[in-house]
Formats: sequence, structure tokens, C-alpha cells
Amino acid sequence: MEIREVFAQNLRALRQAKGLSQEELAHEAGIDRTYISALERNVYNASIDVVDRLAQVLGVDVAELLKRPSAGMEDSKSELGE
Repeated sequence: MEIREVFAQNLRALRQAKGLSQEELAHEAGIDRTYISALERNVYNASIDVVDRLAQVLGVDVAELLKRPSAGMEDSKSELGE
């Protein structure tokens, strides 16, 4: 899995876990909502500054946004057809 895909999946999961809409996250991070959507769909590369701002708003360390899933989690997603 490419790092952009990892970031996209982690961003969506962390945003949803915090109960934030894309619009709310974008507003708090000072970026456009359509950019959040594009990041979550793996359309754009995020700059390191944007990754840092998103992590701050989400209340996580930057590494959490870039952390690859464990091998077991990737396997279970494959089995589920995701």
C-alpha cells in the first residue's frame, strides 16, 4: 500500500472517530473542504505542513496519519473485499 493511500485511510478513520465532518475538519485546519475530500480519496499529495495541521486538529501525533496498518489488518480488509 502506498503512503498516500495509508494517509487517506487514516485521515478518514481519524476524522470519523472524532465525529468531525470534512467541512468541520477543513474549517478548523484552515483549508478547503474539497481538499479534505480529495485527500481522503487519494487524489492529492498533502504537504508536510498540511499533515501537521490536520494532526493538530485531530489531536494525534503526525505519525498516526502515516502509520501503516498491521499485516493482520491488511489481510482482514482483503478478505472483506475492501
